[in-house]
Amino acid sequence: MVLSGMLFGQSANLTGYVLDSATREPVIGATVQVIELNKATVTNGEGFFKFLDLPFGGYSLEISFVGKQTLSQKVEVDNKGKALRLFLEDSPYTIEGVTVVSTEEASVKMGRLRAIEGVAIYAGKKSEVVLFDEMTANLATNNPRQVYGKVAGLNIWESDGAGLQLGIGGRGLSPNRTSNFNTRQNGYDISADALGYPESYYTPPSEALRRIEVVRGAASLQYGTQFGGMLNFDFKKPPADKKISLVSRQTLGSYGFFNSFNSLAGTVANGHLSYYTFYQYKQGDGWRGNSKFDLQNGFAGLTFKANEKLSLHGEWTHLQYLAQQPGGLTDTYFEDNARQSFRARNWFQVNWDLFSVSLDYKFSPRTRLNIRNFGLIAGREALGNLAPINVIDLGGNRDLIAGEFRNLGSETRLLHRYRWLGQEHSVVSGIRLYRGKTTSRQGEANDGSGPDFYFLNPGNVEKSDYTFRNENFAAFAENIFYINPKLTLTPGIRYEYINTGASGYYQQRVFDGAGNLISETRNNEDSQRSRQFVLVGLGVGYEASATIELYGNFSQNYRAINFSDLRIDNPNGQVDENIRDEQGFTSDLGMRLKRQWFYADITAFYIAYKDRIGWVLKANEPPLYNDFRFRTNIADARNIGLEGFAEANLWHFISPLDSLTKLSLFVNTSLIDARYINTDDRSILDKQVELVPPFTFRTGLNYSYRHFSAVLSWAYTGKHYTDATNAIRTSTAVNGIIPAYQVADFSATYRWKWLTLDVSCNNLFDAAYFTRRAESYPGPGIIPADGRSFYVTLGVGF
Repeated sequence: MVLSGMLFGQSANLTGYVLDSATREPVIGATVQVIELNKATVTNGEGFFKFLDLPFGGYSLEISFVGKQTLSQKVEVDNKGKALRLFLEDSPYTIEGVTVVSTEEASVKMGRLRAIEGVAIYAGKKSEVVLFDEMTANLATNNPRQVYGKVAGLNIWESDGAGLQLGIGGRGLSPNRTSNFNTRQNGYDISADALGYPESYYTPPSEALRRIEVVRGAASLQYGTQFGGMLNFDFKKPPADKKISLVSRQTLGSYGFFNSFNSLAGTVANGHLSYYTFYQYKQGDGWRGNSKFDLQNGFAGLTFKANEKLSLHGEWTHLQYLAQQPGGLTDTYFEDNARQSFRARNWFQVNWDLFSVSLDYKFSPRTRLNIRNFGLIAGREALGNLAPINVIDLGGNRDLIAGEFRNLGSETRLLHRYRWLGQEHSVVSGIRLYRGKTTSRQGEANDGSGPDFYFLNPGNVEKSDYTFRNENFAAFAENIFYINPKLTLTPGIRYEYINTGASGYYQQRVFDGAGNLISETRNNEDSQRSRQFVLVGLGVGYEASATIELYGNFSQNYRAINFSDLRIDNPNGQVDENIRDEQGFTSDLGMRLKRQWFYADITAFYIAYKDRIGWVLKANEPPLYNDFRFRTNIADARNIGLEGFAEANLWHFISPLDSLTKLSLFVNTSLIDARYINTDDRSILDKQVELVPPFTFRTGLNYSYRHFSAVLSWAYTGKHYTDATNAIRTSTAVNGIIPAYQVADFSATYRWKWLTLDVSCNNLFDAAYFTRRAESYPGPGIIPADGRSFYVTLGVGF
């Protein structure tokens, strides 16, 4: 009995890789079966599979994949284990098409990035993927509560109800124009100046998106040094089997809203040439008075596949929009009537042109090169009255702030897979070159009420005239080490060189108590600053079982100051002229659970800042005593939090074999404690960091049957502050609390052949709330969120 027990206990591991016989690329999702044991698994993103603790002996493997010939392989497992490399041949049989529907088809419209995607490594990192395939949401308005409803830990600003600008921040970082993320479209930068002014005035239309990729702070090693991570908008791909494919969606909504989205895509020239292009037009009167808008957005992408190794891709994006801005409100005005407006002469205009040319070359199945070159020619202009909102606009010359952005950049990445010590490993290395030039001018414009974007004295503007130049060189590398089939280590390093400069002048003007100009002094400036540093990080991944994955990472971060903010004359906000860069680190520890009917991702995180930049409440000298925001290095700070997302297909428990019906419930929540530390200022010590909701909770119920689907979602955001002193209420409404609020949305879709009908209701219960207090445009003051509105979309696709 002892001898037989010892013999029975002898076992070893069977592992291997399934590769395409022609390209030597990994075959992802191939089914591998051990016939004798009735065991099966599927290959991961590397084409890797594993069977643990198999008794010694001979086995028959069967490997299958759609479009490939099924492979049968005899293997012998002994005390040395077994590691295989298996190659699948193309099937000689072709069929026109087949639809496979699992009885447990995933209803979770969320995912994560694989360990390797393209020429980037994401192993050991907190990543999320928002999937748009058949998403039921109000895409015409880019409704962020629905689009990002399953991304944990986000604070969402709602500056307009039409989706003109996106404002999201994660883990206690400011949502202002998504500036704490490295924001990208199809892998390249789209912000005003990725280094000196990383605000995004352009938001890609949701109707054009295939998915949105979100990588948290550990993205600093590959995508720049910022604390927030990386946000990438990934466009839809051309169909490989059609020469021309048309999608047209027309939306009508409340308050004069109209949106027209039209796209063409296809593949021609025997598969060598593919294209995707769209045009969008959007207009509306807005929920509040003085808030009409008009937007046009166009895109063209062309891919040339020379052969199996080489492909070239080019893109051009154009955006232009004009929006009237109704200004902010005081707390009293908001409580009285959130729809009222006291600014009829404020306007905002954006022109945005993005260019990209990329090359992808496969030296071998193990080595791949990608080069992305990109550029931006853009401008934005803000016109109106910047006086505190509690001061009546009596007319007179308006204030014009005009910015122009001219940027060029290039990123080169090399991915190589190699075998070492019996394991497969991967390394990605690259360099980044970037040069940005921003001009910022502020002066007087005419005393009219229309969108007249010109200076009265263009040769000598009254307040400031600056040119900001930024140069950046970076080199980085990350490597996935597979210690064993379960454990991976991913160390990384990044070298960064930053050179920033500012040249120009600003006017210092002194007024008396009656508002009369007493003196005016011009200050000329010509400064330059260079710095270089190295960031390091480490990621760990552990597959505890087929359904449980553990991950953790540590990464250093660095955020350069935004020079283009330094010399804006704004009575509601001022910037410390001695402001310094931020630095610190981000760390994550998380767990993912995945079953056929359930998915969850829970993460604990810690963010440490040295010299955190923020807002503090101050007051003017007598006799005015007006309060204003002062932006400076306030103190060291730390953000500690727990965030989680979970979604379950409840219909699994009602009717497990019913593949046509789905009823899923998702929950998304975060708990964050963000505090200022290490400061002698008692008015700030241990105060809550501004713009950090301590608690957020989002949930939604999704029902679908055949061609119909509907989603009801609800979101709650806890009370939080807008400055480091945690002021409750101020006369100008620039500082104060953001009260807790809750809002619900509903969307439904019916699809029949080539026709789609969508209906949506934003802010279903007409909640009165606001998400931000602005110190400048579109305020100053409280910016109310839109009330209840309805939308109907008719779409066709061929």
